[in-house]
Amino acid sequence: MTILVTGATGALGRLVVDGLLDRGAAPTDIIAGARDTAKAADLTDRGVRVVRLDYDDPATVRAAVEGVDAVLLISSSEVGHRIAQHRSVIDAARNAGVSKFVYTSAPRATTTDLVLAPEHKATEEAIVASGLPSVILRNNWYTENYASDLEAARATGVLAASTGAGRVASASRRDFADAAAVVLLDDGHLGSVYELGGDTAWDYTELAAAMTEVTRRTVEFRDVSLDDRVTGLKAAGLDPGTAGFVAAIDTGIRNGALAGTDGSLSRLIGRPTTPLVDGLRALV
Repeated sequence: MTILVTGATGALGRLVVDGLLDRGAAPTDIIAGARDTAKAADLTDRGVRVVRLDYDDPATVRAAVEGVDAVLLISSSEVGHRIAQHRSVIDAARNAGVSKFVYTSAPRATTTDLVLAPEHKATEEAIVASGLPSVILRNNWYTENYASDLEAARATGVLAASTGAGRVASASRRDFADAAAVVLLDDGHLGSVYELGGDTAWDYTELAAAMTEVTRRTVEFRDVSLDDRVTGLKAAGLDPGTAGFVAAIDTGIRNGALAGTDGSLSRLIGRPTTPLVDGLRALV
């Protein structure tokens, strides 16, 4: 079975390739799609076939998908452009007769009010409409998303956010990558929608405590108003639009959008998910 991994030079894509190889996939059965193939020289050295795949260039997408059995569509990082980019992959996969289509979506994408969900919802709807045999992986937050917060906390001793007592069921990116590798390689997952998250949901007071352990500096969680959060983000160098977007994610967390965890991720990968403190420690 040939497996195409899109976005293969990104942080998640590289880990998915690792997960496939670790689970016995032959390097020659893996196709790594990358916008810039020069960044994938290490994958070529491992025997993985590398092809150019640019979400904004449908011709490269069609060429990459031709003759492939399974496709992992890793969601684009270009917020505001994702729907068209994803549809180019979906259409190419349908026309090529792909027998398994896997997509990395967002938690409760079709029902949540999380600010980043609408493009994922539209993508899921496009997959359903295409008729592709599919698996949806609704990935919760990556612990690695807190790398910049960890550095700021190390410098200031403060973790500022507008999340209140909201909880986050994060896991390390490798945990989610391993889940993708499992569903790509194993039978029995077609038609499934998995809500994937860490085994334990934590709040920002617990996040501050974990940062304290990792940095060996006392870190205080400071729950600020939404306006103050936006002001602080702009002072840190974010443009107004991005600052508002990040603050809106805080609101989603406050409202419980990232709190769900039912053990699906650990069951898929056959081990506990990476604890928060261990995931943060890997960032130091």
